[in-house]
Amino acid sequence: MAVAAAPMGAHRASGRRGRKAGVYPVIAALLWALTAVVGAPTVSAAQTTTGPSRASNGSFADLAEKLLPAVVNISTSQAAPQRQQGQRPEVPQFPPGSPFEDFFRDFFDRQQQQDQPQRKATSLGSGFIIDAKNGYVVTNNHVVQDADEITVILQDDTNIKAELVGKDSKTDVALLKIKTSHPLIAVPFGDSDAMRVGDWVLAIGNPFGLGGSVTAGIISARQRNIDAGPYDDFLQTDASINRGNSGGPMFNLNGEVIGINTAIFSPSGGSVGIGFAIPANLAKQVVAQLKEYGKTKRGWLGVRIQAVTPEIAESLGLPAHKGALVASLTPDGPAAKAGIQAGDIVTKFDGKEIGEMRRLPRVVAETAIDKAVPVEIWRKGKAVTLQVKVGELEAAEEQGLLAAGPEDKGGKDKTPAQKPTESLGLKFTAITPELRQQYEIKPDMKGVVVTDVQANSAAAEKGLKAGDVIIEVGQEEVRKPEDVTAKVQKAKEQSKKSILLLVDRKGDLRFVAIPLS
Repeated sequence: MAVAAAPMGAHRASGRRGRKAGVYPVIAALLWALTAVVGAPTVSAAQTTTGPSRASNGSFADLAEKLLPAVVNISTSQAAPQRQQGQRPEVPQFPPGSPFEDFFRDFFDRQQQQDQPQRKATSLGSGFIIDAKNGYVVTNNHVVQDADEITVILQDDTNIKAELVGKDSKTDVALLKIKTSHPLIAVPFGDSDAMRVGDWVLAIGNPFGLGGSVTAGIISARQRNIDAGPYDDFLQTDASINRGNSGGPMFNLNGEVIGINTAIFSPSGGSVGIGFAIPANLAKQVVAQLKEYGKTKRGWLGVRIQAVTPEIAESLGLPAHKGALVASLTPDGPAAKAGIQAGDIVTKFDGKEIGEMRRLPRVVAETAIDKAVPVEIWRKGKAVTLQVKVGELEAAEEQGLLAAGPEDKGGKDKTPAQKPTESLGLKFTAITPELRQQYEIKPDMKGVVVTDVQANSAAAEKGLKAGDVIIEVGQEEVRKPEDVTAKVQKAKEQSKKSILLLVDRKGDLRFVAIPLS
């Protein structure tokens, strides 16, 4: 998801609409809807086919000529808010009896009596035709978001009203449909996974309302995460991309769409050679679902995960710091039903390696709903394979299902007060009714509560603080301070470099690896 529509920065929108994206870079600007604002000169962009490689003379002209007819401008409009009938602006406050008081009241009364037409806010973006027979057009969700009317403008300036088939905010993809007797030309999706850093690409779109603009560059990087959404996997390019390019295609030299131009990084508002595109392999799956269902249907595992650090990997005996660590599970979710537990590390899903945490959500989302898949996990020093029946993410969201920590089932704790125990740079003690109230600990929570953290200790560096509840040490439950010290001593005797704690902070579970040196 991505981008905004103004001087490049940290917003996503269409023209005058400004919605914040998921990134707030320190320097000033990530994600500006490459969506142009009203008033900019409009040129067409639209219709295409696949094209050959770059000509021997170094020109992209032949390729651009074939691709331009498939690229379109997207114009949207939205009714601006209007005052309710009979409502007038507040009259400025003046001293009683002031002549200005009557003057402004009469002025606003006259304005109220005039029937002013409802204003329209307009914005411009880009898109491309993927199905000439049925009139399907792909663009960014933020280009058409909240629009009352959507118009597709072909290369020859033909204007066609478009219907919104479906949209997906998580990947910032939208699918439109137009009905026309006008001949259309479509472009196919290519294989974005085949693109390598350094490969040539063409970007075509409607920057600043200047439709039909072609720029060239290379793939600068792959698999970029810009915190725009849960499935970030952007292609980065130095091809010039600006406001209004949002939703436009990025082509390889075979004339195939290998990305959808979506976001830019720029502290100034113009292109600085850092643009981002949604990979075609991600987009075409979303488009296929929007076409069939009008919405997305993603796979769902029902886990809350965190990254596997070198310390966590070492403490669990995992040969390499890879995979996704399960911090908690949704009760009765697909993972819980399959026997996956908190503390397991998912290293492979349906035959696909999980090299890093953020890959797991994408792989699961792409998996067919109700499909039974093998999931390889690392548990207590060895690999285990379980069969998981994948659920549906959208259905889980509608039902309000979340991966969470222990549920509040009530109950009372009669644990007497004890003197705090010290270890790992922490002071901790048994949970008492007073501590439950002080730190808002759930009645059924078991473990030991941290009462103090030594400054500059490893525990402090890992973010632990008073009120945290240690539930497990070394993937084994602890109920009293003596359990913690015993397990820490055992880990030291085994020459382990770190020990893994499962910590609860007001219902938020996470694993923390504390160095033992």
